[in-house]
Formats: sequence, C-alpha cells, structure tokens
Amino acid sequence: MLRRFCTTLFLAVQPLLAHSAPIDVPVTYVRQKQAPLATLSNLDPRPDDLGTAGAQLALLDNLTTGKFLGHNYKLNLVEVPEDGDALAAVTTALMTSQLVVLDMPAATARAVADLPAAQTALLFNASAPDADLRNADCRANLLHTIPSDAMRADAVMQFARSKRWEDLAMVMGPRPADQRFAAALENSAAKFGLKIDTKLTWDIDADMRRNAAQEVPLLTQSLGDYDLLLVADEADDFARYIPFNTWHPRPVAGSAGLMPKTWSPVVEQWGAAQLQGRFLDEHARDMQSRDYAAWAAVRSIGEAVTRTGSADAQTLRDFILSDAFELAGFKGRPLSYRSWNGQLRQPIPLVTPRAVVTQAPLPGYLHQHSEMDTLGFDQPETTCEAFQ
Repeated sequence: MLRRFCTTLFLAVQPLLAHSAPIDVPVTYVRQKQAPLATLSNLDPRPDDLGTAGAQLALLDNLTTGKFLGHNYKLNLVEVPEDGDALAAVTTALMTSQLVVLDMPAATARAVADLPAAQTALLFNASAPDADLRNADCRANLLHTIPSDAMRADAVMQFARSKRWEDLAMVMGPRPADQRFAAALENSAAKFGLKIDTKLTWDIDADMRRNAAQEVPLLTQSLGDYDLLLVADEADDFARYIPFNTWHPRPVAGSAGLMPKTWSPVVEQWGAAQLQGRFLDEHARDMQSRDYAAWAAVRSIGEAVTRTGSADAQTLRDFILSDAFELAGFKGRPLSYRSWNGQLRQPIPLVTPRAVVTQAPLPGYLHQHSEMDTLGFDQPETTCEAFQ
C-alpha cells in the first residue's frame, strides 16, 4: 500500500520536477495546554499528542512529495503551559518560521494574529470552532482548518430537514463551549426552517454511571413531545447518558447519538481507510477531529509549496485562497478555502460510534459555487471584512 501511495505521489508531481528548486519549509505548531475538564466518565481520555500527531503525519506526507522536488519540510512543536505566554512563544517562533499552526483558544489565536510580527505570516487555526473568528473577529492572516460550530450544526439540520423532523428540543451543558454550540444549533434550525420549541440546561450532579436510567427520563419529560432531541455537550460530559434514556423514544443528535464530526475512525470511504491506517501505524491510536484539522493545515502548506515552488507566506496565502487550490482530504471531494473568511470547505460526516450514517452537505442542498458552502457562513452571511 505504501509503495502504491508513493508511486501515485511521484506521478502527480512529475510534471513539476523540471521547475523544482531546493526550498526549506519550516513549520511551527504551537499548542497551549488546557486544564483537563472534570467529566462524569473517564472512558475516553484525551491523548497527550492530540493535534500534534496529525501535524506529524502531514509532515511525513509532505516529505514524501518534497524529496522528489528538493523541498525540505521541518516541523517544530512548541508547547505552552496553561499559564504560559502564548504570544511570546509565537513571537519567538516567527523569528524562524512564518508558517504557524495554532492549537489554542479563540481569544488567544486572535491575539496572536494581531501581533506585529505576525502580519506577514500565515497562521492556521486548528482547534477553535468559534463563530466570531470567521465573522467580525476574523483576521486576514488566520485561516481555519477546524470546522466552525455553524458548519457542524448545519450538517445536523440538513439531516433533520431531510427526515422531516421539524419539532426539536435541546439539552445544553453549562460551559461556554456548550453554549456556543447550542447557539449554533439554534441559528441553524432557523436557517433551515426548523424550530427548537423547548430547551434546558443540564444541571444534574448525580453519578450518572449509576443513575442515568432514573435521572435522564425525569429531565427530558419536561421537554414535552418533539421529533429530535439535540444535545450540546462539547466536553463529552453527560451526553453519552442520554440516548435510550429519554422520556419519549426519540432520536438524539449533536454531542451524542448522531454526531457531526470533522473526522471519525468510522470514516472509511474515499481512501480514508488508508489515512486511518497510516495514522494508527504511527501513533497507535485512532485519528480524531483535532488531529485531522492539524493534518489539513500542514498538508495545505505542503500542497501550496508544491504548486507554487515557494515557501513565502504571502505567496502561499494568495494561492491557498485562490480557485486553483485543492486539497485531497479523503472526504470524497477536493477541499478548498473560502476567500471571504479563510475557512476550509469540507464535508461533515454524521456518524454513530460504529458507522457513518451520511455526510453533509446532503443531496438536494444546492449552491451556485459549491454545495459545501451550504455548511457554515456563506459569503452573503459573513460579517468578516478582513478578507475583502
């Protein structure tokens, strides 16, 4: 399989060999550690190399192509402590590399993009799904490979609309990330002509490992009747206890049941099984959404360097935002970036723990430019002005 992969890459880059020249391409991945959240279950611990593992796999992919072209890729991993100075770390990194992948909260990523030293750099947000970073608080030097909350919410609502599940209810967590995803679901419901009639905030502090069958029915009884129950629990705290425990026998979607994911181990089509296998071989675990976002960021750099023959950040940015850029992302169609807010267009798999149910955009959701622009903020909807 590896030999076939290398052969395919060689054939793809062969036309470029005559124009190739040695280039050094240093990339820095800056991750700010986050305090672990206390959750009801510890069955799914967060890997220590979450995100960085995806960047490292992309580095290997870039090197496979680069060795034919004389392009020398290097990846520098920088980890900032929870109480560390991320701005200082990025400022130092920019002295040696103008290509930086950010794994940090939205506010910090925005502050990084505003650094004087970052104005000529190319930055990738690989972890923050916040809507504001794609709208009023967007930055021209900051692109996004992690899907926005709005993209994932729209995937759920396209599916709900296709099933004619028009009456919705929602349970949301108390954390800010839960509230942001809940707001995205509510906005998306209105966008697709659906309505969230009732909603409530999770406030049960019992041991759900023992009491889910008693507590959840009582909680969801107050929601009345509905077609689909939405759950907004970004920390994966309580959502796992809701399916099959609701008062009414209804489907669940969002953070449990049918889940909109950037990436999932159950994605197998379009060559995804090969990507999954290579990741497993390298890191002895399954690839997760943040790994995929980091992989896409580093691979975007590699694809742009291959096509332009340059490692200049502004040259790469211009090409990446152009119609000529395409990234083979193992999702069934080429990925590209939105020129109005820097978001990577990509399909969103809707999955259960054991299978892909479908992938958004669903059939029938048409768009004059790309069906993938039916997910998230389309150009007429955006309030981002930095890219104009």
